[in-house]
Amino acid sequence: MKMDIDKVARLARLELSEEEKVTFGTQLEQILTYMEQLNRLDTTGVEPTSHAIPIHNVFREDGVKSSFLQKEVLAIAPDEEDGHFKVPKIIE
Repeated sequence: MKMDIDKVARLARLELSEEEKVTFGTQLEQILTYMEQLNRLDTTGVEPTSHAIPIHNVFREDGVKSSFLQKEVLAIAPDEEDGHFKVPKIIE
């Protein structure tokens, strides 16, 4: 399984030296060989998971809190117009 490192580098928009091509080529070859080994495993009856261990939502409950006054926030804004933040136009 020989990888075309030049093609992969071009797709990733990377400029690699010859030494880097050899290093990354060897590493990529090892990764793909390992993936082949994993693909040969019998996973019949194994449910797909997105995490190896169970995770739980760690967010706190929503609650109503006081917020800053509009006047205070706009006072520290770089620019303001008609009670709103004014930002430079970036779309042509």
